[in-house]
Amino acid sequence: MKILLTGASGLLGHAYAQAAIRRGHSVTALYQQNPPIAKGLAQSIQIDATQAEALTALCLEQWPDAIVNCAAISTPAAVDADPKTAEKLNVALPRLLAQLSTHLGARLLHVSTDMVFDGLASEPYRSTDMPAPSNLYGQTKLMAEREVLEHNPEDPVVLRIPILMGNSPGGQRSVHEKLLAAVQAGQRPQLYCDEMRQPCSASNVAEVLLELTERRDLHGIFHWAGSETLSRFEMGQRILKHFGLPLDSVQSVCREDDTRPANLTFNLHPIVSKLKTQPIDFETQLEELTRVEPLNA
Repeated sequence: MKILLTGASGLLGHAYAQAAIRRGHSVTALYQQNPPIAKGLAQSIQIDATQAEALTALCLEQWPDAIVNCAAISTPAAVDADPKTAEKLNVALPRLLAQLSTHLGARLLHVSTDMVFDGLASEPYRSTDMPAPSNLYGQTKLMAEREVLEHNPEDPVVLRIPILMGNSPGGQRSVHEKLLAAVQAGQRPQLYCDEMRQPCSASNVAEVLLELTERRDLHGIFHWAGSETLSRFEMGQRILKHFGLPLDSVQSVCREDDTRPANLTFNLHPIVSKLKTQPIDFETQLEELTRVEPLNA
């Protein structure tokens, strides 16, 4: 299968490229700044994905069987800092990719987030539950979902995912990498004890995304996450323990406002019964992690 992948140098994009190449697919990786490092790519192309004409010409030239969109401004703080760019990358880009995939007859897979919900529900969120984002990041991702489903009604997949674990290509962007860097710098990060998440490894999500790429009988919005629900503080402590660091290197604090959703857990049915890939626990995710030593070590 010929796959066009955006966000190829990010945590999930890199993991997806590796998984697809292992399965024998031809992957053309698009990036804006940092070249992807996955080995075996068919092509690696630098492009500003917010430039509609250039991206359209590239897609028509490539004519892929599937388009996988992993590109996004993916943190609430970054979206708040630059809402105009966030609108271009988080909303306008998925809209264009949906239009192009419809024209090309390509399968479209778009990655969304658990933050389309407000975290106030008493039960894990189903894919059919009504979204209610509590911050601008969640709003942009919800708008993107609606654009995708409107402009590619025939063959879309929207995969909502939680906070991701894993080893980022640059060694600086994932949860454990940021935490270890802060501790190494002599900081004592504050982590919320009342912000519940269902973390999942990027490699596990990538396998799910690849299965969905190959399974054209599955369409619509799906949820995927790890098998354990943990607070941000519990995640931090288990990361520290895994790397043999003092558990008091982080502080437990409470949320001060509702812009940070309290409880974002997913009901994974019915997708979990339809795929070979299964959710994994946090300990398994920790086993994948490596520690990047500082340059002056």
